[in-house]
Amino acid sequence: MLKYKIISKNEEETRSLAAKIMAHLKVGSVVLLTGDLGAGKTTFVSGALSYLGYKDHVISPTFNILKCYFEVNPIVYHIDAYRLEDQNIDIGLEEYIEGNGVCFIEWPQFITPLIPLNHLEISLRRIGDNEREIEIIDKCEAYKEVMESLK
Repeated sequence: MLKYKIISKNEEETRSLAAKIMAHLKVGSVVLLTGDLGAGKTTFVSGALSYLGYKDHVISPTFNILKCYFEVNPIVYHIDAYRLEDQNIDIGLEEYIEGNGVCFIEWPQFITPLIPLNHLEISLRRIGDNEREIEIIDKCEAYKEVMESLK
């Protein structure tokens, strides 16, 4: 298991970290984003998308469950599983999780059976008004290139 921990002092640092990680993700990559409400999960996705040249405002797809960004390369799928707690998760999300893009999943604990073994886990924890402790975990060592880039 590979781990890396960093303190982000503001949203821009969180976005920059996400961009740095996005530079090493490939089609088929799955990134789990964990943390409380307001921890910075959507901010992280925003940073990853900005690396790909996406200029619009990014919002969490809490009510839609899924937002697809076809205008970037690779395609990015952003899943927010928050509303799926205690719900039937057989709604076709695996097609996107295992699809032809990079998939970011907020609240992955609510769709655990759909999560592939080879994933990158990013935990965000609020430690101040703007500061976040961000831990990146590669349990299967499938994201060695990402982890090396963070050293």
